[in-house]
Amino acid sequence: MIKKLFIPVIAMFFGMTFSGCVSSSSDSKEPISFNEERAFADVENQLAFGPRTPASEGHANFITWLESELKESGWQTTIQQGEMIGHPVKNIVARRGDETPKILLIAHYDSRLLADNDPDPGKHSFPVPGANDGASGVAVLLELSRILPRDSVPLGLVFLDAEDNGHIPNWDWILGSRYFVSEMDFRPQAVVLVDMIGDADLNIYKEVNSDPGLTSQIWEVARNLGYEQYFIDETKHQILDDHVPFIEAGIPAVDIIDVEYQYWHTTMDTADKVSKKSLEVVGDTLFQWILNQE
Repeated sequence: MIKKLFIPVIAMFFGMTFSGCVSSSSDSKEPISFNEERAFADVENQLAFGPRTPASEGHANFITWLESELKESGWQTTIQQGEMIGHPVKNIVARRGDETPKILLIAHYDSRLLADNDPDPGKHSFPVPGANDGASGVAVLLELSRILPRDSVPLGLVFLDAEDNGHIPNWDWILGSRYFVSEMDFRPQAVVLVDMIGDADLNIYKEVNSDPGLTSQIWEVARNLGYEQYFIDETKHQILDDHVPFIEAGIPAVDIIDVEYQYWHTTMDTADKVSKKSLEVVGDTLFQWILNQE
């Protein structure tokens, strides 16, 4: 989303009932690292459902698949259901254990209703496949859910609905995160949003609305890993994205996003535009950052 100029959002959910748990794959004795091949397969799996536009068949099938994948990795899930400006919202929330999460990792899973940025005007009424814009962030969170050790800092994963339909009549941006924050009954120490991070020409700049301290922490980890060409030490874009409701609620949040994606909101936002290397860069950086938290 170059979505979106900054618009103030008033904000304040995790005290919910969860079900389903099995042993985590992170208990394996094999060396643990971010698996970009598996993450890319998760992008392809999402695209196989078709567009995940709100209330569509692809949207419903995605939720069933995601809950199954998270359960297999030892996460308990719940669906937070609500309504924003007349539209249903279904956020998928996951956690392990009973501790209140100190960190939330978030990504939106819905895809846009209209490919109104497509170079072919005849396709403006088509839905966006949402490979980079949606599926890439979900794929990074899913792979992290498999490899993060159980004794890491208490974490929550939030897969947000209804993010991507601003500038469409009777819709708005970031409905899922607005609803989530409005229902929150706890305050995490940090929120990390991962959005549009699969571009082969990956350029992640520091984002204006993001918490400076949290941003610096993550960019330092990236630099120490040799990823400074991807995590660029320059503040450039101001973006209305799913981190903003948390910021407006006084919760430190950061948007990890590459908005300079030429296939944004077009029918060409397909899996072949997503780079395994880019998924690895972002996933590896977040993995190491989380391991450094207490």
